[in-house]
Amino acid sequence: MQRVRLFEEATIALFHAGELPAMVHLSIGQEAAVVGACLATETSDYMTGNHRSHGHPIAKGANLDGLMAELLGKAGGVCGGKGGSMHLADFSVGSLGESGIVGSAIPVATGAALAAQVRRSGQVSLCFFGDGAASEGVLHESMNMASIWRLPVIYFCENNGYAVSVTSAESLSVPDVAMRAAGYSMPGVVVDGQDVLAVFRATTEAVRRARAGEGPSLVEAKTYRFHEHAYGLVVPQPYRDQQVVDSWFDTVDPITLFHDKLVGWGVLTADELRSLHEEVKSEVDASVEFARRSPFPPPEAAYTDLYSEVTA
Repeated sequence: MQRVRLFEEATIALFHAGELPAMVHLSIGQEAAVVGACLATETSDYMTGNHRSHGHPIAKGANLDGLMAELLGKAGGVCGGKGGSMHLADFSVGSLGESGIVGSAIPVATGAALAAQVRRSGQVSLCFFGDGAASEGVLHESMNMASIWRLPVIYFCENNGYAVSVTSAESLSVPDVAMRAAGYSMPGVVVDGQDVLAVFRATTEAVRRARAGEGPSLVEAKTYRFHEHAYGLVVPQPYRDQQVVDSWFDTVDPITLFHDKLVGWGVLTADELRSLHEEVKSEVDASVEFARRSPFPPPEAAYTDLYSEVTA
C-alpha cells in the first residue's frame, strides 16, 4: 500500500513539474482494495485494470522503474512508452492491461479465464472495475457467460461512490453492486474496501472457488477516492463536500488504519513503520530518476508492436 501511495504521490509532483505528458487517474484512498485483492492471487494469475490502475500492477509485484518510465512515455517503460498512464500492461506479473474505455477490460479478463480453463493451467483471472462500469452491458454479458461456463474469474468492483461526478445512488438500481451477482448464480460479497485484511479474506475465498472449478464470484469493495476523478480535472459544479473529503485522510485512510492495527497488535513499532516508509520512498525516488534517464522511443518505434509476431 505504501508503494502504491508514494508512487502516485510522485506522479502528482511530476504532473505539477510539467514532466507528465497527460493527466493521471489516481487510486489514492483505494490502496487496501487493490492490494488486498491482488495479494490473494499468484504472480502467474491474470489481472485486468481500468483507467485508474497504476496500483494494480504494483500490487501484483511489478517493478516500479518500468511503470514510472511508462507514465513518462519513455522507451524503458513496460510498454515501451506507448501505453502511458491509461493503457499500460505488464505481462511479467499477469497484468493484461487497462483501458480508458469504461468496462473494456472486463471481457478481456473473462476471455483470459476461458483460456486458463481450456488450457487447464489452474490460473484465475482478477477483473477490476468501478461502480460506473457496473452498469455497462459488457459486465452483465461477461458475468452471464462466466457463470454458464463456470469460468475461473473474480469480478472485483472498486465502488468509490462516484462515476466521475455521478453518485452510485443516482446510477445504480440497487444499493450494492454485489446484489447483481444473484442474477448470474454466483456469490456476491460486499466488503470494507478500507480494510486490507477483509478484502484479502473475501478475495481469497473467491480465488479458492475459481481454482476449484466452482465458477466466478463478484466482490464489491466500498472505498473512497481521495482526489478528483482525474488529477487536475476541474469540475465546474462541486459535487462533493470538500471538508468531508479532507477528513477522509484522518478517518478512512487505509494505510493509517492498517498502521494503527499493526502497532496495536505488536507486529511492528512506529519506528519500524517509519523506516518502511523511507525505504519505499527511496525505491519510488529511484524509479523517478530511472524514468527521467530513460530515452524517448525512436521515431521508427511507431511502426513496431502493430501486429502479432508469428513464428514458424
